[in-house]
Amino acid sequence: MLKKLLILIGCIPMSLLAQDAEIFKPKPQKVKFEATEIKANLKIDGHLKDEEWSLAKPFDEFVEIDPFQGATPKHKTIAKALYNHQFLYIGVFNMDTLGKKSVRVIDFKRDFNTRTSDYLGMGIDGFNDERNAMVFTTNPHGVQRDFLSFDATFIDLDWDGLWKVRTSRTDSGWYAEFAIPWKTLRYSKTPNGEATEIGFNLNRSRRMTNENYALSGFPRSFSVLRMDYAGKLVGIKPPPPTPNIRVQPFFLTSFDHYRNVPEKLPKENATKVGGEIKWAITPNSVLDLTFNTDFAQADADRQVNNVTRFNVFFPERRQFFLENASLFGASISPSADMSGGSMRIQPFFSRQIGLDGSGNPIPIDVGVRFVHRSTKSNYGGMFIKQRSSDIYPSTYFGVGRFSRNFGSQKRIGGLLTSKQNSLNTNITGTIDGFFRFDAAQSFNWMLSTSHDTQTKKSGFAGATQYFYANNQWKLWWTESIISKDYNPELGFVSRKDVIATTPGIFYYNRTKLVPFKKIFRSYEPSLLAESYHQASTKILTEASLGLSPFWYMLQTGGFIGHILTLYHQNLLEPFVPLKVNIGVGKYDYARHMIYWASDGSKKVSFAWSGEYGKYFDGKLNTTTFKVNFAPIPHITFNAQLNRNEFKKVGTEKTDKTVDLLAFESRLAMNPRIQLIGFYQRDISQNANNYNIRLSWEYQPLSYIYLVFNNRQYISSLRPDTRANEDHAIAKISYLKQF
Repeated sequence: MLKKLLILIGCIPMSLLAQDAEIFKPKPQKVKFEATEIKANLKIDGHLKDEEWSLAKPFDEFVEIDPFQGATPKHKTIAKALYNHQFLYIGVFNMDTLGKKSVRVIDFKRDFNTRTSDYLGMGIDGFNDERNAMVFTTNPHGVQRDFLSFDATFIDLDWDGLWKVRTSRTDSGWYAEFAIPWKTLRYSKTPNGEATEIGFNLNRSRRMTNENYALSGFPRSFSVLRMDYAGKLVGIKPPPPTPNIRVQPFFLTSFDHYRNVPEKLPKENATKVGGEIKWAITPNSVLDLTFNTDFAQADADRQVNNVTRFNVFFPERRQFFLENASLFGASISPSADMSGGSMRIQPFFSRQIGLDGSGNPIPIDVGVRFVHRSTKSNYGGMFIKQRSSDIYPSTYFGVGRFSRNFGSQKRIGGLLTSKQNSLNTNITGTIDGFFRFDAAQSFNWMLSTSHDTQTKKSGFAGATQYFYANNQWKLWWTESIISKDYNPELGFVSRKDVIATTPGIFYYNRTKLVPFKKIFRSYEPSLLAESYHQASTKILTEASLGLSPFWYMLQTGGFIGHILTLYHQNLLEPFVPLKVNIGVGKYDYARHMIYWASDGSKKVSFAWSGEYGKYFDGKLNTTTFKVNFAPIPHITFNAQLNRNEFKKVGTEKTDKTVDLLAFESRLAMNPRIQLIGFYQRDISQNANNYNIRLSWEYQPLSYIYLVFNNRQYISSLRPDTRANEDHAIAKISYLKQF
């Protein structure tokens, strides 16, 4: 199978791979965006009517990124910048010939999905190292999205900065008015009273026509996070950086009701006081403290039906662990578009702290995290004490990270993790590197080892990952190895005792191969190959070849396509997906997958995937259908059905259907007051779970929460008994920045 892939790659003319005319290098002469100093504080209302805005110098020379790279935008964007001793103000008028009628926003979720909404975002490189970015984004209804980025690759999406934005919509376009405190920003110290400049870019998306504009242009296949392509915000005189402290205490009260749950009383009540302290010691160094930690506001996990041989990766959802997660996130893993292969090796995964194997919380007494980022090096450490219980002993977690930056977007680093309690001490050490050779090529590698004091066993893992990406091609080759005894108790791996080879190709064509160009924007076929050998014996255990000759992106941003995947499975031990017993043996089969997703920014949108064909010694038909209804941005409903139909599968020739049904709603008065509900039902087990959360951000990053949870599952006491948990939580937090 891999030989076939190599032959196909070899048949691609090198001249095609080198066709890179649309990938241009960053211009040495940066685009200038000038700021004007003022004395007064502005009223942030999204109208830009303060007389100070008339003093600002407008910038309107935006360029189109997509669909026609480098073209003049059809809709003008006018940006202005002001500043005083406290705030950086950015005001933007996003002109549109259709005015309010063109606006696309489907919900008021913070850190909203930019694929389904108009938006305006800015990247700020305060250190001028062309690697770090603080990103602040909004949409026409003033919803906030912010995150930290390093090398446009390592992203802390759940970082929440203290800033303000308001918007307004008119018949000629929409306005956005930002006020970003200098205390929120990180920037280098400059001589007092002297003007300076920082890296800066603005990015606008008009979702109705799927167009993208930028203040400073960058290649279409890249993102605005590539700060080496950014312009410069000039003429500013920011105050000298000073240490600042954010204190966020909370008070919580809860009521819990249990039925058929071991180690739990039928009814439990609790009150809790805790909080977090964030101290920005310098512009480069931040110390975080958390005590008596609670994550009641964290989004609930979604159940999934897994029919693969891979472990399921559930994302971290807790704010304390999400912030600055990229610094500790050394890993080899699939990209957002699933390029890079299916393997995931992550020596540190924060969900191993404060949660049991089923996702239930374990109390955390105290946590400390220190992070330092600079142009030359990044380093940090984390210490967490997890409380003891009748089931779990008191446990101490330690994480240390160091990486050295050199050249343009290259780094080498090390990671050390430790989990220690009365039962065992687990230590994992890792070294890794990332190299961006030029605009199109990058290389990522990792070597890791683990040791357990109780079993006295040691194991290792390693991986290399090469990417070549331009506007026409995306190629990758990932090699991974994980030994049988590799056990990063503070990490996550997809499989153990495996050698994985996962190359692939995406091709993007917007010219001759695209018919009906009013409907289709690009033709995007792909070829994906994966093979897995058992590391201890070198026996081939699984291989697949996926071919997608029909895959199109629509002008609206939706997709339609088909993938044929050929599988070879060599089971060396029984496999039990969704309680279907499959015996040891070799199996060869083919499966088809059809995918169709509509424009996600419309009031009604859907995504449907259907997989059908052979599955080991029988058949499996899998259907996943999602529909979203958003009559206005204040009201959103969506539903999802996942159905797996087994036909004569496994040793018992099983015929069964496993359904998973989910509903979610979001009702919002505005971006700060929202009621979110989630309900999931596993029909095959007659199990129901729901989560209802009322959230009121009564002042920036200060919240009142009311949370109701219900969870039903098969009791561990008796297989024929259902366990039930009900939780009611009220929590108030208050943030003060000094």
